[in-house]
Amino acid sequence: MAIYWSPGTAIVLRGLWREKIWWALPVIVVRDDPDMIALYWRAGTPNKIPDQRVTPQDLLSDQSLPLIDSQWVNTDVLMLVPAAAAHAVYAMWGTGHTPFLCWYVNLQAPLIRTPLGVDTMDYILDIVIQPDCSAWRWKDEDEFHEAESIGVYSAEQAKAIRAEGEAVIQKMQAGLPPFCDGWERWSPPTEWSIPIIPPGWDKINKDRGKYYAMGTTDCNRFC
Repeated sequence: MAIYWSPGTAIVLRGLWREKIWWALPVIVVRDDPDMIALYWRAGTPNKIPDQRVTPQDLLSDQSLPLIDSQWVNTDVLMLVPAAAAHAVYAMWGTGHTPFLCWYVNLQAPLIRTPLGVDTMDYILDIVIQPDCSAWRWKDEDEFHEAESIGVYSAEQAKAIRAEGEAVIQKMQAGLPPFCDGWERWSPPTEWSIPIIPPGWDKINKDRGKYYAMGTTDCNRFC
């Protein structure tokens, strides 16, 4: 039986790589159904992040970096993830939900549901799209190439990650969802407050993914 979170529910979005937590962020559910999950967080949201910038070499280490208390700054973000997709499309605004800054495509592991929220992991390579979809560019290509060269991703995996990004660009250029759905005009309810990171955020449940249905997830392709 599929179970979905109601709009306004606070859950935890985490980065999980090789059974280690690399970051955690409390977010608010905007939409959750068989086709898409949409999550929101604004500037000032507390998070757990590594005590230094993560490098491709760190991802090959047997040890994860220590996590520290921090805050998301500078942007308000709406994260749109189609079912089973290996990417998320961020609609990004300046602090205070204005102005609309850009579309940001985060190439990432397909979401895995947990009792507390969803787990994923960034694939390093990203895409930045102008607000009116008139232009776009790859971001962090150098780090992505380094990750492939040292074995974080195989050549086949790197090709699949880039192909996922190219498919999103094709959708953007064709004016397909989510770029045609008016999400850039969406705004959060005024009563929504910044959520906190709940107890248990650092626990990895071995049965994660079986409680909630959202299409297929194939994290083992990369994680």
